Amino acid sequence: MIKKILIFVVLLPLWVFAQHTIKGNISPNIGYKNAIIYRITPTQLHYITHAPIDEMGSFNIVLESTASRGMYKLVYAIPEEEYNFDIIYNAKEDLEFTFNTETGIVYQKSVENQLVTSYTNSMSLIGQEIGGYFIEDSNDTLALKEIFKRQRKTQSKFETDAKGTIAFHFIKANKPYIPKNYETYDEYVSNLKVHFFDNVNFNDSILQSSNFLIEKTLNYVFGITSEDKDEKANYIANIDEVNTIIKNVEPIIKSRIFEILWQQMADATYDEVANHIADKYLIQIAKQANNTELLNKMALFKSLSIGNKAPDFTLRIKEGDEFVSKQLSEINIAQRYIILFWSSTCTHCLDEIPQLQAYIKKLPKGKTKVIAIGLEDNAENWKKEALRYPEFINVLGLNKWKNKIAKSYNISATPTYFVLDKDKKIIAKPYDFEVLEALLEANK
Repeated sequence: MIKKILIFVVLLPLWVFAQHTIKGNISPNIGYKNAIIYRITPTQLHYITHAPIDEMGSFNIVLESTASRGMYKLVYAIPEEEYNFDIIYNAKEDLEFTFNTETGIVYQKSVENQLVTSYTNSMSLIGQEIGGYFIEDSNDTLALKEIFKRQRKTQSKFETDAKGTIAFHFIKANKPYIPKNYETYDEYVSNLKVHFFDNVNFNDSILQSSNFLIEKTLNYVFGITSEDKDEKANYIANIDEVNTIIKNVEPIIKSRIFEILWQQMADATYDEVANHIADKYLIQIAKQANNTELLNKMALFKSLSIGNKAPDFTLRIKEGDEFVSKQLSEINIAQRYIILFWSSTCTHCLDEIPQLQAYIKKLPKGKTKVIAIGLEDNAENWKKEALRYPEFINVLGLNKWKNKIAKSYNISATPTYFVLDKDKKIIAKPYDFEVLEALLEANK
């Protein structure tokens, strides 16, 4: 009986203190307040805990002893889908790292995360060597074969070192195409494309519980090019190929991949490509999942695609000595129109709009007309600011993001620009004034 009690006394501290910590530092700290940890599964994020980020960017998260081995996501700002990164937690050790928003993450503690980082860096350096060889147009075939041999050995070593770990899933899936013999540049590039997904198991629950599958797919769609196709045709061909590769993947994973691809193309204003994804794949998936929010989002984007008529709204223009109300579709006062969504409380707007005003003043009269829609919570500030721009047709949009015009144009940020032709068809959606100016200069 005494022996049993002694064993219990010895083991008790181990049980009580079987907690681990995630200690990090984020720099530069530009107002980050909290670090939040989620456990990731293929279908969900599970909130675990959070800790404050101090003024120096440091935080210390204590995980309960019940925290299980697997993939976790650390979120450090809002919106969460932008300010986050994945980490491996093996439930055996503490994690410690520094994260720079420009240069990335460095782990001081965590064997598995260090293993993945070391693997990525090593294979990246070898990849640069291969690229350098082809750029130099070298004829030293033995040198290239030696690089491939080293690449193969490096891959094999990391797979051996990672055996039995979560890190192994990523190292194995990231294995690149490695030729056994010398290949010309064209042969190598062709084979890279053919074998790009050879080692990726889209049904691997570890990979599904991370950003890996998305990042791998984006690298393929944006990174694999063909000289006989233009940029948009190349993206569409790659997306169709992705669909073939993931045809037997679970619907929820397939939906996530296509939704992110669609959003990437929509954000980059590749309207034709985004609508191809929607029409050919994502609408059907969204209907099966009864995802009305996504269906409405895609329909609204399509209505605002380049080549479509801009949504109508009421504005007031001067005719003779009077101001009259008209629909956008009814006016005929310029060869080209710029619809600008702005706000009197938006610092970017107050910086860009004077530049737009100065540029418009240089153009021939009647060539371009700006319709500036102020999205405001109240009219007071707007009235003062709008007076500075008498050349514009100024429209007050109260209730800001909930304003009817803002909703019909899917506005979520200011300033936002749409360029219309004389028939009010959308011809461009420039990201900012610099892009808008370049577009107008190119189409003088």
